[in-house]
Amino acid sequence: MNHSETVYDIYQKALEKTSVNDYTTSLSSDLKQYIEQIVDRSESNKGLVAVITTLLVHKIIEPYQDIRFHQAQLPNGFAGRGIDQNYITPFMKTVQFPYMSESGWLTRSLEQPHPYDLNYPGKIKPVFVKTAFLDIIDQVQNHHVNPETVLIYFFELLIKQRDSMNIEMAKPHSLSISQIVKLLEKHFTYKYSCSGASRLPVLAIYAAYQCMVKQLTRYKNKQLCSLESHNSADAQSGRIGDIDVNNENGTAYEGVEIKHEIQITAQLVADAYEKFKVYHTDRYYLLTTANMDYADWEAIDYEINRIAHIHGCQVIVNDVYSSLKYYLRMICDPAEFIDNYVELLKTDESIKFQHKTAWNDIVSEGIY
Repeated sequence: MNHSETVYDIYQKALEKTSVNDYTTSLSSDLKQYIEQIVDRSESNKGLVAVITTLLVHKIIEPYQDIRFHQAQLPNGFAGRGIDQNYITPFMKTVQFPYMSESGWLTRSLEQPHPYDLNYPGKIKPVFVKTAFLDIIDQVQNHHVNPETVLIYFFELLIKQRDSMNIEMAKPHSLSISQIVKLLEKHFTYKYSCSGASRLPVLAIYAAYQCMVKQLTRYKNKQLCSLESHNSADAQSGRIGDIDVNNENGTAYEGVEIKHEIQITAQLVADAYEKFKVYHTDRYYLLTTANMDYADWEAIDYEINRIAHIHGCQVIVNDVYSSLKYYLRMICDPAEFIDNYVELLKTDESIKFQHKTAWNDIVSEGIY
């Protein structure tokens, strides 16, 4: 692989780990601390972030290269600045890591024609960051520490830092119901490079319920339960769906299970029944963003009727977008729904920085 392919491959590996909150690593505690120190200072030391990424990527591709010799004019050196300018900094911009306008090697303290050994004279500040940087490179070059392991952990922390940042979120309030639903569909189906998109339709339906429980007589004296973690199993949490509405005494009144790009089947209906069959559940919704035109509706309807006969619960299978249109027509002001959805995007732990910026980008396009 070339430099561009390699850095994106490492990024994907880091994304996979952070998506399940896995920050484990085989690195020593000292190396972990050094990496953490650099990430903590990454906004102030953007050049250093680019340089260390370039060196580690090049070491992965050229394992016999002494990456301390970062300039072609140095003995057996290589052109680190060119690699950074052509591949690394463009990558940093794409994934919204801290980045320089062109290259980290334009930073005076990093461009000096001396190898990045422990005696490097460049005045990298603060001193503890300089120590961390040079020691990481020394460990990789002289003590056989795996550069990929270092870079994955480095990227994991940068992803975590990036995703935790609060950004201003657009709240368009002058949209029709049709425009709102099309906007949401674009947000759900955006080509993300991170996990978590399946959480978006859950947040949208929950935002609608936040409006409905306050406005509709059906939900008088009912309680909308807080959202559970995206990774918690219903059986373990005691919940019957992704969204639960309970009676005053805490028993299940209504449940909603939401699938993203997964077609509802009769088996999924049967599985849902196992979750609520011990409760006097009034309604249970199975919603999906997938196209249901070619679903086995005969089998689905048979299972729905079977459940109604033996239990009494009304099971409703529908697509997310039709449901949202219906819900938005029932609430007083769709702008309240938008506010709810945006607040959930801000606070839900499953939502990544990319989901937030995608929302802003789609809204700014204004084509929906």
